[in-house]
Amino acid sequence: MRKSLKQRSSDHHRGIYFIGTTPPKIDTDFESVSTIADKLLARLDEISFDGLIIYDIQDETSRTDTPRPFPFKATHDSGTYAQLINQKSGKPVIAYKSVAGLNEQQFTEWLSRAWYQNNVKDIVLVGSPSAQATSSLPLRDAYSTLAAHSKDFYLGGVAIAERHLSKKNEHIRLLDKSNQGCEYYITQAVYNAEATIDMLISYAKECEQNNVKPNRVILTFSPCGSAKTLEFINWLGVSVPEATSERILSAADPLYESIKINHSNLLKILEAVLPLNIPLGLNIESLTNRKTEIDASILMYKLLKGTMDQALAQNQINQFVQSNK
Repeated sequence: MRKSLKQRSSDHHRGIYFIGTTPPKIDTDFESVSTIADKLLARLDEISFDGLIIYDIQDETSRTDTPRPFPFKATHDSGTYAQLINQKSGKPVIAYKSVAGLNEQQFTEWLSRAWYQNNVKDIVLVGSPSAQATSSLPLRDAYSTLAAHSKDFYLGGVAIAERHLSKKNEHIRLLDKSNQGCEYYITQAVYNAEATIDMLISYAKECEQNNVKPNRVILTFSPCGSAKTLEFINWLGVSVPEATSERILSAADPLYESIKINHSNLLKILEAVLPLNIPLGLNIESLTNRKTEIDASILMYKLLKGTMDQALAQNQINQFVQSNK
């Protein structure tokens, strides 16, 4: 019997590893959707991973006045695509679900459909993209609706280091989400290692002060191969230091340079965070459908997974040596 994602994640000494992707556009017919899924999974044949993450894309124009670099177009339902990916791969799938624009009944219906029809057990809820956006169901109410549901979903939340940069309270939000049922967190794409480190150190301290064990944090990384992709990364609200942008844009091979930057950022985070005993994971995504960036994300996955595995093993050895002195 295959282990559930929750069971796999229960060993805090090991990393847990994901590939992130989005469902095809809503006007894609089912046969083409199936073909797209097959192509994705064929690319992943050469790597070992624990599961996939299916995003629920929102129209985030209310969050910023800056024009969206790539036009927004609705996609197929994340739960439906998660079912297809799970059937084809046999891997656990985390489905993101935006609750913006839903009411309680609609959300409850989605949950029941996800569990009974789509075989989706693992979800991450996302609220409105901005405080100004109108939402029928606030995220806090969605958590309450989920808690009242008859089925026990493995619930995760979003961790936003950029919000911690400005408000210095993301660690409080994470603990609050834990109190509302979240058992793990997935970050936005990391391009500012210091912001992520600051958030995680604050979170570890807050957990210690409240005498609770930290939840697993899955760090997201994405390659960047062009000025357009970098513009999109910035538009999404990801913090990209100016020096990092210059390095990517001035490089002879921006894609290769971004992989080096992502690898360096992971090393910095591991060095600072591993002593805090926060269980970690990786999520590697491609923010565009460009073949070169998708291929690069798989190569980067190999590099970053190997790096995290080695660091976690070394940390466990260090702990063993210390405990036996």
